[in-house]
Amino acid sequence: MASSDTERQRQSDRSALMAALAWQVAAGADEAIGETPVDRFVRGQTTAATSVQPAVSPTAPRTGFDEPGRDSSPGSAPDMPAPVAVAPAPPAADAHRIAGAVATLAELRAALAAFEGCALKQTATNLVFGDGSPASGLMLVGEAPGADEDRQGLPFVGVSGQLLDRMLAAIGRDRGSAYITNILPWRPPGNRQPTPAEIALCLPFIQRHIELVAPKVLVLVGGTSAKTLLGRNEGIMRMRGRWFEYVSPALPRPVPALATFHPAYLLRAPAQKREAWRDFLSLKRKIESGMPD
Repeated sequence: MASSDTERQRQSDRSALMAALAWQVAAGADEAIGETPVDRFVRGQTTAATSVQPAVSPTAPRTGFDEPGRDSSPGSAPDMPAPVAVAPAPPAADAHRIAGAVATLAELRAALAAFEGCALKQTATNLVFGDGSPASGLMLVGEAPGADEDRQGLPFVGVSGQLLDRMLAAIGRDRGSAYITNILPWRPPGNRQPTPAEIALCLPFIQRHIELVAPKVLVLVGGTSAKTLLGRNEGIMRMRGRWFEYVSPALPRPVPALATFHPAYLLRAPAQKREAWRDFLSLKRKIESGMPD
């Protein structure tokens, strides 16, 4: 009996370990670098705290014991001033500077590939830049890549992307007659919700992305995209189906922008597909009235 209980416990422990490993892989932790886990955030704070040295007044008298081996007697050579450390520019400032300097989509893609200021890049497999035709006049902006998008390096290629393809086909469009991208070009680990800091860091890049594409009509897919690019606080339930104006100094005129549900949400709430269909009918009318094919 005891042997049977031990075997069941062993199998239970193994199942728990396999579940923990599966969770770590989904979160992007695919490489072990130590025997035990290390909380690097706590260690970084401790290191920073212990590295601060007490300030010494420049008028305080020096003694022969200030620094070993240094002669501080009268007539000795004066001390050289310590070098002043220059703080590096914060990643947000770098993002604004880099995004503002690019002049083409190819340059923007290369700038994102070289940008090291966003931690999401370290856990992502691929940069997910865009797909479709930038010259189509129709641009769709989602939230962030998922697991399928991260593997293939293309936006909206998973199950939700297949639904988006069907939604476009219903109004006579496809990826060859639209351009698709996301607010974030890297997948958040485990498909979690992007943090406000991550969104703010990537915002200059997606703003420049829109400026370079210069669409005639913009579709904001999901609440994160709509709230971020329109600077509004309402949820997607209040914004969906409504037309707004996306304004940028680098664009010749405001761009009509439609907020709608994200396909991933429609897969979880199929009853809302009717509302999304109405949104896309409104998009079709807008295209037919002001966007040449």
